[in-house]
Amino acid sequence: MRHSVSVAGVVVSDDGRALLIQRRDNGRWEPPGGVLELDETIVDGLLREVREETGLLVEPVGLTGVYKNMTRGVVALVFRCWATGGELTTNDEVQAFRWAAFADVPSLMDEAYAVRVLDALRADGPACPVRQHDGVNLVP
Repeated sequence: MRHSVSVAGVVVSDDGRALLIQRRDNGRWEPPGGVLELDETIVDGLLREVREETGLLVEPVGLTGVYKNMTRGVVALVFRCWATGGELTTNDEVQAFRWAAFADVPSLMDEAYAVRVLDALRADGPACPVRQHDGVNLVP
């Protein structure tokens, strides 16, 4: 199996909520993101994926976690971001948006995705956690 690298942007509002997208294909909530193209930089891929899935222009503030899906071989780099422009727009991949408070995140998505958002929102957490999961739950 080959590895792939994905990026996700946890766009944070002024009041500390995270922007989540609801995917059209499975109805799940998650932060916007996707797989990097072979010839693009990490930041370029992040900006492209967030814009494609939300319509927003963002500025990455920092890397907030590195996560590996042990089942699928996908390494995800997650960044905390601020919105700098654009307008939320649904599309072929996204059917809805939601600004979620920290306390609401665990009940909205699988643990493997919730932890990414929580790590990005957590100001007092580790600088950049590295975690593994099986696609749904964290694994040791």
